[in-house]
Amino acid sequence: MNAEELIISIVRIAGSVPVLFFPFWGSILAIFVDLSDLFMMGYINMGGVSNYQELDKFLDLFYMSLFLMVSLRWNSKEKLISISLFVFRMVGVVLFFIFDMRIILVFFPNVFEFWFVLISGYKYFNQNKPILLSVIFKTLLIAFILKLSHEIFIHHLKTLDNYTAIEFLEIIFKRG
Repeated sequence: MNAEELIISIVRIAGSVPVLFFPFWGSILAIFVDLSDLFMMGYINMGGVSNYQELDKFLDLFYMSLFLMVSLRWNSKEKLISISLFVFRMVGVVLFFIFDMRIILVFFPNVFEFWFVLISGYKYFNQNKPILLSVIFKTLLIAFILKLSHEIFIHHLKTLDNYTAIEFLEIIFKRG
């Protein structure tokens, strides 16, 4: 691991820890910090990132494990769904590491990530009131649609593969 990969790893890991103390706001921070590596790679020139997708998926395991730890304190329905979604994504990540095919990640979208954010947000803004089954279904549907769209954008269409995050934002804002 070179210096650039080490810096990115430290930032990503440190940015995940607040979720243990502040589940909703910590998860939002962890996701923004997850995206920060795209910007850091554009600014840091200390050896580059040899395989971004592998490093990213490996570092995702850290914040996702912390999300899972928090969700294990939830009631049985939300906890069971969290565990199932986490395992589902882990199967996809393992297959990705074995076959080195990004399209696998589209078939195993990280619905767990958005599920966790939405449920922890619901709990935060509703003072931990019990969650109705209809809210659980709507949350799963929203999380699935959002994350599948994201996975298609990133891993199937490979939209950001030819640009740094900074270049991509410049393209978007020049058109607007």
